[in-house]
Amino acid sequence: MIGPIIFVTIITGITQANDIKEVGRIGINAILYFELITTFALVIAIFTAKWLQPGAGMNIDITNINTQAISSYVSQAQQFDSTHFFLNLIPDTLISAFSKGDILPILLISLLTAFAIIRYRNLPNLMNNLSELSSLLFTMVNLIMKLAPIGAFGAMAFTVGTYGIDTLFSLGKLLLTVYLSCFLFIFIILGSIARLNGISLWRFLIFIREELLIVLATSSSEAVLPRMISKLEKLGCEKSVVGLVLPTGYSFNLDGTTIYLGIATVFIAQAFNIDLSIKDELLLMLILMLTSKGAAAVTGGGFIVLAATLSTLHTLPVEGLVLILGIDRFMSEARSITNLIGNGIATITIANLENEFDREQAARLLDDKLSV
Repeated sequence: MIGPIIFVTIITGITQANDIKEVGRIGINAILYFELITTFALVIAIFTAKWLQPGAGMNIDITNINTQAISSYVSQAQQFDSTHFFLNLIPDTLISAFSKGDILPILLISLLTAFAIIRYRNLPNLMNNLSELSSLLFTMVNLIMKLAPIGAFGAMAFTVGTYGIDTLFSLGKLLLTVYLSCFLFIFIILGSIARLNGISLWRFLIFIREELLIVLATSSSEAVLPRMISKLEKLGCEKSVVGLVLPTGYSFNLDGTTIYLGIATVFIAQAFNIDLSIKDELLLMLILMLTSKGAAAVTGGGFIVLAATLSTLHTLPVEGLVLILGIDRFMSEARSITNLIGNGIATITIANLENEFDREQAARLLDDKLSV
């Protein structure tokens, strides 16, 4: 369901702009914004991990670690390089991109289709059909989301049943570090950006509270992508901006995932009593700014990217992944919620930079939501 929605949304959004130069400008501004915000996320992650030191005192001996549980991730990470990343952009067939559900190939196909439509211009029937298809898909999603509470309950019950109640309290310091870093990033960095755009972050969170609850239960920000598209357009963001920036952000603006990757890497270093120099930390930031962009390109992306990052650094043992494998699921809520909020604020910011954001409509709508 997500693939067709991304496809239709990007095409209808870009073709509304009707100018390839405008689309290019929006895309460049979005990528620059994504890189800047990712840097802030990494700084907060590494600072918090060094401050709280969640891995200190563990004194792990690498010879006592059973790596069988992470062997599949490590083998996939060995193939995760720049060549593999770019090859993943190109699907085997048009249908395979949608059947596999990989976002990056769908983005590529959507952009190529949109540019082709702009080039030929006189395709009113096609655009009408795409608009009708978009309305149909969003109606279907709204019907499905009415059953979301049942699925959310099942997901949470499965987690507790699989890992046990006691697991929720194990390695609590690492969990605290991840959640605290995400909290600081959301309310300091994203809160400041929201204020610069003329909106209150708190009111925006109330506006998307249903989506936040769904993400909290499912640990997936992709599940609410269609609803976020509708809400951001309703908030006053131009459809052409929403259609390009929001889906792209799901691949290139994973703030929560970036925070998790930074903290997990420092945690593993501390657990093995490995001191990271300033040079190592700067190298870590540079590598994560690149590798984190591929987290959405593969299944289990966050963990595979972490394995690839450790392999690239050479100073840290990949075997350290075993330490966080058991609680990775409990950190995913913080990652997904941060990703969701970050992409929402990113879309508003780019729309505001392009003068395609109606502040008065946003203020009116957020005030109404606050009074409900």
